[in-house]
Order: sequence, then structure tokens, then C-alpha cells
Amino acid sequence: MGENIQFDRAMSEYTTFRIGGKADAICFVQGLGELQQVFSYLNKEKIPYLLVGKGSNLLVRDGGFKGAVIIMRGQLATIKQHEKNDRMVMAGGGLTLRDLVRFCSQRGLGGLEFLSGIPGTVGGAVTMNAGAFGRAMGDVVQQVDLVTPEGEFTSKNRSDLTFSYRESSIQEGSLVVRASLQCSQETSEIVSGRVAEYLTRRKLAQPLDYPSAGSVFRNPSNDHAGRLIEQAGLKGKKIGGAMISPKHANYIVNTGGAQAEDILRLMEMAKEKVREATGVELEPEIKVVGD
Repeated sequence: MGENIQFDRAMSEYTTFRIGGKADAICFVQGLGELQQVFSYLNKEKIPYLLVGKGSNLLVRDGGFKGAVIIMRGQLATIKQHEKNDRMVMAGGGLTLRDLVRFCSQRGLGGLEFLSGIPGTVGGAVTMNAGAFGRAMGDVVQQVDLVTPEGEFTSKNRSDLTFSYRESSIQEGSLVVRASLQCSQETSEIVSGRVAEYLTRRKLAQPLDYPSAGSVFRNPSNDHAGRLIEQAGLKGKKIGGAMISPKHANYIVNTGGAQAEDILRLMEMAKEKVREATGVELEPEIKVVGD
């Protein structure tokens, strides 16, 4: 891979939190064959690895990640309409959701507008069943192409997969290299209008002025984590450079110079205060990795 591997790079460059110590190696894979080779090697040598898209929903500890980080580029980040069904798009796992929404909007393909403003990639969004505004990836996925941790390529139809709130049945450690997504044929004006509406709603409700990882905790049944944290009086609470957003309490933002430890302390405080006040045990939505 040569120039496509970088060593001892700070993960703060590759996460939306802008936080994180150094990774031993970062592999920028450009194609399927290369990805399979990397997976086979890491598996054979028993080297830990971390799959990273845009680095949202991710907190890397200050001690960094002892292993290899895999980021998909090149052919693994492309998109095209299906040859036999022009209302279906085939999107590479490394494609950003921003580029996916733009591609569909320009062609009047509706149904994916709910992804507007989510800072992730197709692969990560499918794996965690990302969603907003009452819709989620499980509603539009028709087929998924995967590379398993052993480096084997496999395809799964929608009937082979199950999706639930921020979860899917995709094996941990497998990487989504392509997803076929069902759209509806509309006009670019209508789709663009909905995209603009969702972006406006996000801007009004979410703290987009500071780096964050998105929602910190999963919503418990029949309630919202943000409401519970706000009710516990923690809006605006600050530790170091990290702060529970005054705008939306289920967001922790990096106001400048925050360490992973600051984020973790705020998360623990929120869990403790909500547990004491309501008995509800908040579950993290963001993934915490590293030392």
C-alpha cells in the first residue's frame, strides 16, 4: 500500500469530536482487493483494527489506538444508479452521506433526505442503522456487500438482515463496502426542498457550531436522553474543554482543547444524575475505543 499507510497519526484529525490520541497506523484503502488483503493480514497477525468513516459517533481515548485504523477511499467511495432500476443507487461504503444526499437530490431521487446533515459514511450509517426524522437506513437498504474480518466478500439481501434502533445484524468487524438503496422518483426541486428543510431543522435543534460526535446516548424507551439530562440540570455543564450543550443536552461539544477524559467524565456524570433522578440507565450511542 506504501503511501496509503500513515503511522503515529493523531486520531483527532479523523474524528468529528476533534479528539483522540495517536493510532499506530492508518490505512487508506482504495479498492476491494486491497481491503481484503489488509483484512487478511490484520487477522493473520492478530492486529486490532478500527473501521472509521467520517469519525462520527466515535471517541478515541487520549492514549490513542494500539492497532490499525481503516478508512475507505477511491473506488470504495463512489456512487451510481443501478443499471436496471434507476430508482436505486449503489453507494460505496466510504461515500459520505453528504455526497449521497447531493447525488440523489440532483437527480430527483427521494427517500434519503433524512440523512441530510449527518456527518458519516454509507458503511457506518448502514451498520448502525443511522436515522432521523422518523426514518432510518433499514427502511431503504435492499442489498449490502460486505468484507468479513477474515477478508471474505459476501452479499446479503434485505431479507438476510435485521435492523433495530441504532443497530443492525451485520457482524461486528465486517465492513460494508457497498449498499444498494431504494429511492423514489421525484423532482430535484422537491427533493432539494426537503433537504433544505431538514438542514434548517437540524441547525435550530443541534449545536453545529462546535465539534461533537452526535447524540451521546441512545434514547430510552418512550423517552429522550436529552430531556432526561436537561431535567437533571446538566445543560451547559463543563469539564475542561468539554461541555454538555446548552442547545441540546444529548450532545457533548468540544469548545476547544477538550480531552477524551473530559468527555468521559461528563458522560459518567450524566448517567449518574439521570440514574439517581429517574432510575433510567442511559446507554452510550457513541463508541469509545483506545487506551
